[in-house]
Amino acid sequence: MKLIEFVTANWMLVLIVLSSGAMLAWPLIRGAGGGTLTADAAVHLINRERAVLVDLRDPEEFAAGHMIGAKNVPLAQLEEKLASTVKNKNVPLLLVCENGSRAQRAVAAAKKLGYEQAQAVSGGLKAWKAANLPVEKA
Repeated sequence: MKLIEFVTANWMLVLIVLSSGAMLAWPLIRGAGGGTLTADAAVHLINRERAVLVDLRDPEEFAAGHMIGAKNVPLAQLEEKLASTVKNKNVPLLLVCENGSRAQRAVAAAKKLGYEQAQAVSGGLKAWKAANLPVEKA
C-alpha cells in the first residue's frame, strides 16, 4: 500500500526515473551496443589485427568509391560468396555499406556462417568519409 501512495505522491519523479532508464537501455535494445564499431575503431582493427573489409553495396556503388582494400560482396550474394572471398574465419570481418543499415543486417548472416568476429562499421561509408579516411575508385 505504501508503494502505491509513494507513486501517486511522486508520479513526476517516477516518470523521470522510467524515462531516463528507457533512454539508457535504448541502444542495447536497438542493437547498437553489439556488433558495430566506429570508423576509427575499424582503422585500429585493420592496422593492428589485419581485419578484412567487405563492402556489401552493389558493384556500381562499389566502383564509384570504396574503402581502400575492401572486397565487394553484395548483400544479396553474401551467403554464397563470403566463404570464397574471406577464407580465414578467425580474423575480424568488417562489414560496410553506404550508411550502415545493410551491414547491420549482414552481421547476423556472417556470424551464422562462422565469422564470429563480424562487425558492422557504424554509419557506413558516409561515416568513413566524414572521418576523412581514404576512399578509392575501382
